[in-house]
Amino acid sequence: MSPTLIGIIGIVLMLILFMTRMPVAYVMALVGWAGFSYMVSVKGGLNLLSRNIYEAFSSYGLTTIPLFILMGQFAFNSGISRRLYDTAYKFLGSTRGGLAMATVSACTAFGAVCGSSPATAATMATVGLPEMKRYGYADELASGSVASGGGLGMIMPPSVVLIVYGVLTEQSIGALFVAGILPAILVTILFIFCIYLHCRLAPDQGPPGQSFTWRERFRSLSGMGDTLAVFILVMGGLFFGLFTPTEAAAVGAFGVLAVSLIRRQLTWAGFVKSLYETLRTSCMVMFLIAGAVVFGKFLAVTRIPFNIANWIGGFNLPPYLVLAAIVLVYFVGGCVMDALALVMLTIPIFYPVVMNLGYDPIWFGVIIVLVTQMGVITPPVGINVYVVYGVSQSVVDGGIALESIFKGIAPFLIAIILSIIIMVIFPQIILVLPQLMY
Repeated sequence: MSPTLIGIIGIVLMLILFMTRMPVAYVMALVGWAGFSYMVSVKGGLNLLSRNIYEAFSSYGLTTIPLFILMGQFAFNSGISRRLYDTAYKFLGSTRGGLAMATVSACTAFGAVCGSSPATAATMATVGLPEMKRYGYADELASGSVASGGGLGMIMPPSVVLIVYGVLTEQSIGALFVAGILPAILVTILFIFCIYLHCRLAPDQGPPGQSFTWRERFRSLSGMGDTLAVFILVMGGLFFGLFTPTEAAAVGAFGVLAVSLIRRQLTWAGFVKSLYETLRTSCMVMFLIAGAVVFGKFLAVTRIPFNIANWIGGFNLPPYLVLAAIVLVYFVGGCVMDALALVMLTIPIFYPVVMNLGYDPIWFGVIIVLVTQMGVITPPVGINVYVVYGVSQSVVDGGIALESIFKGIAPFLIAIILSIIIMVIFPQIILVLPQLMY
């Protein structure tokens, strides 16, 4: 058999194993090892497997992942999310759809200290859903804003997906982080505008909430001070080159811990829970990276990524058509696969293609994160939707129906698609800060 045919068989086998609900990391590692062993040797395959697993868990660069996850866990268990929501609510809650706007704004702020989309969705669902239901918000708007807003945790640095992309493509994680700031703000603004239009067309979906004086609003800003300080410290240090991404992650985790202890809002039980959740999530991500690297080495031996790049190049299609096809693949793939797994699976295939077309790798990384953000809220996988559904069963009387959540995310999908179009037309929205950084 030709190397290309072996690679195709490996991809098909991997997709079949995915359907058995076998963990994605194990599937990629198993298929990658088996394919590499068949094409090279069993000894070479075993050496590849052991070396890549060891390198994933011993990599200095990858220590950014557990440190940023730890920072997010400290923030969640110390109540930072509730203070962020309270501030956003006092500024926006009195307008129609204001609570949903406040939820989206709080998601963006919490994403700045979390980096995980499902974690952001779960946190804001716990805080925001009871409040929105108390003020008579429709299930669709309440749950849709939380599930979609949670996806902002993937874009707003620190982002686990951007870290993984940077590791796989050997791009600067600091540059990727800085590049994600303006797109995250743009998507947040589009989400808020989307809620505004929705409530203009259907006023009963998001009735106005309690009104606050400007004195009360500005006083609530003190609740954001610590989060803002940590974010400026982490991103400012990266922007001015004061420390590396790994050092930034350590500073951020220590900063959130220090703030939590000073405010006396992190209990011993919360501290232990933070460590446990960090260990569990970090091991999952590390195994995913190790499995993706093993599978990527197998694909490299089959030369499928390079053959695809040459094949597409032979058509002489305009670069924007090729990019549109790649974006469509990510959108469809995100509907049936976890965002992180999808990125690790496809980057070895599409990255050479995009580089041959002359696109900027930093710009492409942010675009891919935006596209995969749609995957976390689209059926049938839609991890954020299931997270919000699960949380709603315990914080809302009777819970919220799954169909209502999927219906509620439709307007936000349009906003994400619009943001992607804007950033394809105006790439400097993504690149201006990294260019200033360097």
